[in-house]
Amino acid sequence: MVKGISILGSTGSIGRQTAAAASRLGIPVRALAARRDIDRLEEQCRALRPSMAAVTDEAAAGELARRLSDTDVRVLGGEESLTEAALCPDCDCVVTAVSGSVGLRPTLAAIRAGRRIALANKETLVCAGEIVMAEAEKYRAEIIPVDSEHSAIFQSMAGRNRSELKRILLTGSGGPFRGWSWEETENVTPEMAVRHPNWSMGAKISVDSATMMNKGLEFIEAMHLFAVSPDQIHILIHPESAIHSMVELLDGTVIAQLGTADMGLPIQYALTWPERCPSAAGTLDFVKMGAFHFEEPDYSRLPCLRLAVECAGAGGSAPCVLSAANEAAVAAFLGKKIGYHRIYELVDGAVSALAEGGHPDLEEILRKDRAAREFVNREIG
Repeated sequence: MVKGISILGSTGSIGRQTAAAASRLGIPVRALAARRDIDRLEEQCRALRPSMAAVTDEAAAGELARRLSDTDVRVLGGEESLTEAALCPDCDCVVTAVSGSVGLRPTLAAIRAGRRIALANKETLVCAGEIVMAEAEKYRAEIIPVDSEHSAIFQSMAGRNRSELKRILLTGSGGPFRGWSWEETENVTPEMAVRHPNWSMGAKISVDSATMMNKGLEFIEAMHLFAVSPDQIHILIHPESAIHSMVELLDGTVIAQLGTADMGLPIQYALTWPERCPSAAGTLDFVKMGAFHFEEPDYSRLPCLRLAVECAGAGGSAPCVLSAANEAAVAAFLGKKIGYHRIYELVDGAVSALAEGGHPDLEEILRKDRAAREFVNREIG
């Protein structure tokens, strides 16, 4: 079990659940970081007593410092403060729960410091998987996935050599519009899209689950985490969300990880690995569930998923452009500036206009990230 953690993105869904798990397990929280939700961040600071709190919005950081002037918490502001929080003293694990490519630099800094990364920020690997995994190997930093699917694969491969792996069976519920035609989703509203049938998640990831872009991003993330080719990953729709993913070994054996639809489980395991501890999660009731169902994804109805898989095969800067454009488009959709179908159209347009092959370095990746966001915002007007 880790001895002290820093939570980047502490006020979001994953961050809050991580703080709860740390409190239950008796793991000290050394640093907290958020964008601008200082009301919740102040509550967390007073409850958890970290030595440091980072706020990327500098004006909000100033207000938080004023509010916490009666405590010993040091408040930092600006995007670079995320890296300082990741390198907080007495911290041997960084939970990266921020959304978007903003998590890339602090994650790399923590890797180079040899710290465990409890990875909940999939964009880090989607945008710069080759760089991140090479640095993790160089500095012998552990990367423990927090996404339920990647945690399931990680657990299913425990004690096995990766050379034994034939393919990954990546499961997904199908989201709230499973079975709907593309035409039927035209008038989907943000309120409809965030109602996931099984999981309680933040708004952005809920929309990604509705379009199944999230599964596409997970596809790319799995390629890097487990060093497999696109041909070694097969997506399966599994509406019950009980089997979080599976691995098929060379001899045909399939190993699955099952559990309740509770993100607290993979979060806790990333903090306690390789140990197991009691959790707050419920018990999976097989009798009540009755049956498991599986189906192939219909890519004609799921253009975002199809595009993501295509970008996975293309490599280069395509995954980065895909992720950044999607983040900007989903934000516009949640702000009711664009319709549901426009998400795909904008992301597809950005990929067509900006994606290039090769092996981009970190600076090129960050340039492409900015360019993709600018493309989407310009198209929206």
